[in-house]
Amino acid sequence: MKAHTQETQAAITPQKALELLKEGNQRFLDSKKADRDLLEQVNDTSNGQYPFATVLSCIDSRVSSELIFDQGIGDIFSARIAGNFVNEDILGSMEFACKLAGTKLVVVLGHTSCGAVKGACDDAKLGNLTALLEKITPAVNAVTEPTDSSLRNSKNIEFVDNVAKKNVLLNIERIMKESDVLADMQNNGEIMIIGGMYDINSGAVTFYE
Repeated sequence: MKAHTQETQAAITPQKALELLKEGNQRFLDSKKADRDLLEQVNDTSNGQYPFATVLSCIDSRVSSELIFDQGIGDIFSARIAGNFVNEDILGSMEFACKLAGTKLVVVLGHTSCGAVKGACDDAKLGNLTALLEKITPAVNAVTEPTDSSLRNSKNIEFVDNVAKKNVLLNIERIMKESDVLADMQNNGEIMIIGGMYDINSGAVTFYE
């Protein structure tokens, strides 16, 4: 499999970009990785890169976007931060990826049993991590069930996963609200911005379309 060129990137629609990620995740699940020479792709991309998607995911060691979507060198931009939330720097990176580098899809990817989400659910305090977890607190507050405070913590994995999903959706809202560049591109059909959830037990990604 060759690296993407300017021509192949231009031919990919936002919907096609999503299909490529779905197909890649299915190959990952089936243990049927695409036949690609990564060093050849290094050479192919030495004078330019033409990725088709941008994925914002958690730093979790189990959730490497290139692996779970079976992608190679130059295929996707991958932004990673604990709790997969957006801030000014990540928004700027996404604007570069889409407006200047031509990607057609933005995915905010959460995952089950997320440690950062668990920390936010428990209102954990630890150095600079404290401020990071506060970025996820709006998602914790937005999940209203259960009401029993004894069940609103990291021991309740169903609650944790519901917060993780809400965190994805709130960050998509934030992208649309805080980035006129990306919002305009989506409204014009140039890109698609969606969420997804990676299941650490199965390896499957569910997209919120």
